[in-house]
Amino acid sequence: MTPRRPASPLTALTGRLIVSCQAPPGDPMRDTGTLVRMARSAQAGGAAAVRVNEPEVVAATAAAVDLPVIGLWKDGDTGVHITPTVRHALALVDAGAAIVAADATARPRPDGSTFADLVAAVHAGGGLVMADVATADEGREAAAQGADLVSTTLSGYAPGSPRQTLPDLELVAALARSVEVPVVAEGRIATPEQAAAALAAGATSVVVGTAITAPTALTRLFAAGLTP
Repeated sequence: MTPRRPASPLTALTGRLIVSCQAPPGDPMRDTGTLVRMARSAQAGGAAAVRVNEPEVVAATAAAVDLPVIGLWKDGDTGVHITPTVRHALALVDAGAAIVAADATARPRPDGSTFADLVAAVHAGGGLVMADVATADEGREAAAQGADLVSTTLSGYAPGSPRQTLPDLELVAALARSVEVPVVAEGRIATPEQAAAALAAGATSVVVGTAITAPTALTRLFAAGLTP
């Protein structure tokens, strides 16, 4: 039987904010020390957990903050690229991630494995798994395969999901009705009011990234607003 872990990290997230402390390639903020300070600032502001990319940043963040670290490893930018293989997932566990976030869409994984294989490997290593999905069917399947949390991260970015500028609260509500694991709202949440609406729709926790931790993207938005 696959060993199960204590639920305390999940309990700590209930009704709380998770801050995504990431920066895209080429961004001046994409520096391990800078991202760690971002995570420390999130903790100081009341975040219940942080979501960070790549093993090096996971390890440095886990050593610097007294919060659950949700680790992912983006490899590439097309297809399944958020923690795409078992190897990526186990590297995050070894780095200190309490929760591993991974693409759980129906798309094929580059190593030929299944999402269930990844879940089993992370559980055996003592970690939890957050399934990043785009549709309600994917969320239900991920929960059936052992995911500990299901997140709406990929709604609007993967095939089969609607392209929209607002948070996908319909997906949040559909998942809350149909899975027994915690549902995490993530994607295009730009205001405290939208975050509260996600909880009201049935989310257990809310992830906010760009609106808090992306000065380059926010500056571009304001600059564009001033352009005739």
